Amino acid sequence: MPNYKQQVIDSFDRRTNYDSEGIGHDIEAKELLDYLEIAPEKNILDLATGTGLLAIKIAQMFPNSSVIGVDISPGMLAQAKAKITNLGIENLQLIQADLESVEFLSKQFDYIFCCSAIMFIKDIPKLLNSCYSWLKPNGYFTFSTSYKTAYNAELKVKICQEKLNIDFPHINRTLWTAEKCQFFLEQANFEDIQIKLKREGKYIYREDGQYIVNWDGQELTPHYNPLFDLSPSQKEFLRQEYQKAIDNSIGDRGLWLDRSKLFVKARKLNN
Repeated sequence: MPNYKQQVIDSFDRRTNYDSEGIGHDIEAKELLDYLEIAPEKNILDLATGTGLLAIKIAQMFPNSSVIGVDISPGMLAQAKAKITNLGIENLQLIQADLESVEFLSKQFDYIFCCSAIMFIKDIPKLLNSCYSWLKPNGYFTFSTSYKTAYNAELKVKICQEKLNIDFPHINRTLWTAEKCQFFLEQANFEDIQIKLKREGKYIYREDGQYIVNWDGQELTPHYNPLFDLSPSQKEFLRQEYQKAIDNSIGDRGLWLDRSKLFVKARKLNN
């Protein structure tokens, strides 16, 4: 297994209290579910199901539907399985698999979901083509992903380009705008594409005005990250430049922590 994917597994396996990390995960799952009107007695696939936040909601709402949740992390699936057992859910099946190699039948599902995880996929066009194949005619694929301003992704890319002439492949970058989502979905032959931007985040305020950051570009990304090759002095230079940018963004209300998201849905119309 490639090192990147093992890093993803290890990262999520360590999150043994995922559902207790805050209300954000559960809220996003509910919002994605609300974004798509589901009919009963359907076949539903939840990609990167994690602890089953979305899949369990669907299985409970539609007990006559068949739901499958897939995830690469055994730790996440163990948490999902415990909840399924405690709730007595019988229409939800869990599969441990890599989303880039898992196989399903053509025209097997009516709906496919992927909540806040598509950015971890290395070959997004391939996954979109697979989803299109797995969907029945008139089936829907829906996902959520981080907008370009979230987690200062666009700012980090800009600093790397302007200060070090490095093209930083931030993990959110492939689908971080509505235009990018539209393009890749159209390339996979999806139609009736609808995209909603939800601006959200919060301010943090310190009376002394000091907001210390330690970013040096050593972030997990499915693509080769040239920032891992920086020398110690270059890493320190990058940290300083990022700190300057953060300092310049502080207003009267403090530092804005952006968590804006895109909610996307698209339809397979032909046979």
